[in-house]
Amino acid sequence: MKYWLDTEFIENGKTIDLISIGIVADDGREFYAENLDADLSKASSWVQENVLPHLWSRQSDKSAANRWILDGGFGGLLSRESIAKDLILFFKADPSIQIWAYYADYDWVAFCQLFGTMMDLPDGFPMYCRDLKQECDRLGNPDLPLQESGEHNALADARWNRKAWELLKDYNCNAGCVVNSDLR
Repeated sequence: MKYWLDTEFIENGKTIDLISIGIVADDGREFYAENLDADLSKASSWVQENVLPHLWSRQSDKSAANRWILDGGFGGLLSRESIAKDLILFFKADPSIQIWAYYADYDWVAFCQLFGTMMDLPDGFPMYCRDLKQECDRLGNPDLPLQESGEHNALADARWNRKAWELLKDYNCNAGCVVNSDLR
């Protein structure tokens, strides 16, 4: 099953500190969590201006901002350990986990670090993440859909990643390119 991932984080060139994580599953399930342990005082001015205002925990009307919970999703304001445990439940021991992200490198590191090192990933989890930007480059950089709202909210961005993947899948098939089996 395919999953689309996005994270928001604080980084200083040496560390990546997870702020939030959003994942959308092929079957429609969603996961969104904010890291209770994140030291938001270390956020750059860019993160303070562009990411923190979009956090679920900072919304005055949380019922309007928690669609993932209303849809039966997992998550909330959790410790890193709880996020990792909930992710294991979310993936339900899927034997064919395929994770996609846009500019995936830091997202993947932040994801793996929830479990310790990459070598500590739970059994059955992939050791790599597929990158939508690399797939976009491979296809000649077709125009991707605009994100209408929620940019820099991890779940909204994960939802957009799914839309971008669907466009790339359709573009790949319509352009007569050699079909990347990952996009089927």
